[in-house]
Amino acid sequence: MAPIVRTSYGALQGSEEQGVAVFRGVPFAQPPLGSLRFRPPQRPGGWSGVRDATRFGAGSFQANRPLAPLLGILIPEQSEDCLFLNVWTPAAGDGGRRPVLVWVHGGAWVIGAGSEVAYDGTALARRGDVVVVTLNYRLGAFGFLRGTDLPGGRLDSSGNEGLLDVIAALEWVRDEIAAFGGDPGNVTLMGESAGSVNAACLLTAAPAQGLFHKAVLESGSLNLTTTSERATATARQILDELGIAPEQAERLRDVPAQELLGAQNALAGRSAATSFAPVADGGLLPARPFEAIAAGAARGVPLLLGTNREEMKLYRFLDPAIDSLDEAGLLRRCEAVFPGSAPDGTPNAARVIAVYREARAARGEETTPAELWLAISTDQVFRAGALKLATLQAAHTPQTYVYRFDWPASAPDGPQGATHALELPFVFGTLERSEIGRLVGRTPATQQLSQRMQDAWLAFARSGSPRCESLPDWPPYAPPRRATMLLGERPRVEDAPQEPERAFWETFI
Repeated sequence: MAPIVRTSYGALQGSEEQGVAVFRGVPFAQPPLGSLRFRPPQRPGGWSGVRDATRFGAGSFQANRPLAPLLGILIPEQSEDCLFLNVWTPAAGDGGRRPVLVWVHGGAWVIGAGSEVAYDGTALARRGDVVVVTLNYRLGAFGFLRGTDLPGGRLDSSGNEGLLDVIAALEWVRDEIAAFGGDPGNVTLMGESAGSVNAACLLTAAPAQGLFHKAVLESGSLNLTTTSERATATARQILDELGIAPEQAERLRDVPAQELLGAQNALAGRSAATSFAPVADGGLLPARPFEAIAAGAARGVPLLLGTNREEMKLYRFLDPAIDSLDEAGLLRRCEAVFPGSAPDGTPNAARVIAVYREARAARGEETTPAELWLAISTDQVFRAGALKLATLQAAHTPQTYVYRFDWPASAPDGPQGATHALELPFVFGTLERSEIGRLVGRTPATQQLSQRMQDAWLAFARSGSPRCESLPDWPPYAPPRRATMLLGERPRVEDAPQEPERAFWETFI
């Protein structure tokens, strides 16, 4: 019999799948169309009768990104009318009070949706007796275009409307999840990549306080926010592409969605500097997010976070010059990232190369210019910011835990190494179904690691600690020990792994 749940907005009919009740395409806000484009989300309207909740709703319009097919990010239905969420629950309407896991997808704020196969919540809901929620939010210019600083002030978008969508979904969870057997007082906010950055941002956002009680951050931290100046520059580029004067920016509300998406894609094809991200402007987000964490903005919120050992190797095929990189080329790249010199006069670019070369050689790792650059850029984008956040949070919230995911991709036609996004099917138990699962291999060993990681993530959602019987004891993260769970074929805890590299970044983040 198809499960039916009654919400404040009306009744929903879902489907029964593998012992789990699934409700797809549930609206958590009004369609952000017409005059609501670039505005904060509004509460959804109700409906009469029983609404069909057996199909995913449309995802936000997707940018052109060559990585999307590789990772299985295929969103067939795309629309501005995209503010939907999905619920997996072991037993809807039974009065249970199960932990709730709310997932925010990644995709560089321009691709992705809560409907991706890798995020199917069936295995997690069944294994842990929890409720899993995935959601969409507005992407690219639709969710992160900052107009408020343009001349005339006639387009008042902050550039954080996509983040406000996530908050609206969390408000829906607070108000409605009890009807699905979930506990609104035990919500864990989870995300990966851009989704992890979004979740990290909400640790500092006053309107999100109390809407979630724990957070899991996979490969994304507060260093990946943008400034109001950069966000406004991107908005000006969009206007230029469309032939609209900045003083008439409100005309963007009337531009056909496909034209707006086309302008976004055209800019991305010409300039890597054109990007969208949460805006740390002193409004929704503090202008200096790390300082907010240091001051206790997320005090008392247990945190589980980490990165993958070789994140940037996912992007290697997008930068063919890496394979022929020599010492001079490595130095030029590092000079662009690390201008200036240390107090002793040593150029920072030379310092970082020396630190990484010495540390990797001591561990018996490759020190070619290509491997050094990939290691440096992995830490620049992902690891250094994550460990900075962990250090600051641990100072006033002892329940802070750090992992490093070490399982490498093995498919001959795909990226090699423990790259960005590889942990996703392990966490969700979707190795057999997802394209990313194909990249890592579907073997008894990968299945065992997946089960161990699910156990840890589920334990954290229940109690605020990832300690579980299937993994070695997992101590909290705090200086000077910096205990880190290494998640590979034989999981183990290592104190302060890659410490010389981490210490180098202290002066840059």
